[in-house]
Amino acid sequence: MHDTSKSAIFLYLRLTFAFSAVVWILIIWSGHVYMAFGLAIPILMWCPALATLVSCRLLHRPLRSLAWSWPDNKFIAAAYLVPLAYSSVAYGAVWAWRLGGWNSEFVSLVAQVFGLRGLPEWGSLALWVMFMATGGLILNVATALGEEIGWRGFLVPELAKQMSFTKVSLLSGIIWTAWHMPLLFFADYNAGTNRWYDVGCFTISVVSLSVILTWLRLKSNSLWTASLLHASHNLFVPGVFDNVVRNTGSTLWYTTVFGAALAVTSALFAIYFWMRRSEVQLPNYDPYRSHPANIDSPVLCNGDPSSVRVL
Repeated sequence: MHDTSKSAIFLYLRLTFAFSAVVWILIIWSGHVYMAFGLAIPILMWCPALATLVSCRLLHRPLRSLAWSWPDNKFIAAAYLVPLAYSSVAYGAVWAWRLGGWNSEFVSLVAQVFGLRGLPEWGSLALWVMFMATGGLILNVATALGEEIGWRGFLVPELAKQMSFTKVSLLSGIIWTAWHMPLLFFADYNAGTNRWYDVGCFTISVVSLSVILTWLRLKSNSLWTASLLHASHNLFVPGVFDNVVRNTGSTLWYTTVFGAALAVTSALFAIYFWMRRSEVQLPNYDPYRSHPANIDSPVLCNGDPSSVRVL
């Protein structure tokens, strides 16, 4: 198979959606995202990785091309803390404006499950948050990595060879959103409010996340930053905040990944990273043409006109 960015992108997308369709069908058939004791979700999240591995095999690319190198610690810290920041602002606003309550029943359940006699409920809750922020993160990285090997490990760098940072972020975000749509429309992956409202808020959140993920992936030159940020998002939003907020009637219109609060805060954070897009070096991107550098194009060595060579 001829290896060009366009052919690689189309191959990867066909394989990703084909592999994912098998799991989509089973989930839609059951009607529940957490069918099979929730084991269908990790399988689905690893479909992009499987598509990437098959694509690399067919294109004769080494797996090391997926940017496995460990990034600078500042990028690791940002990947972990950014989701905590925008989710804290979102849910803090929900509580401050009394759009949701405090889920004391869940706190009592945590204390009961921990079973630490004599420890107050707030102590059990603090331990639960600590365990979630550490052990829970490890479990979430194990699943988020499956998606990020594909979306940011393979797709984003290929798109970046052909278009600007803004277009890469938006297009990859739209594709990523579309990948979630079958479960949102035909299963119970939604907040149960209004389906199109859920789609709108979810799309804003996912595309906004795509901007942040693309920036971190290309800036750090590592897929681990994207995997960690994705895992941190899944950890703090549905894992922590959605459990400790109580529905007071209209709360679901503002909370979860289908609510307005997260859509607004994630969009604001995305704007911040978009404003720093000039810091990102795109691989082989030329803004004056829409295709990657020709394999036979002349390149100056060390800026010396006399040392033209062909790559």
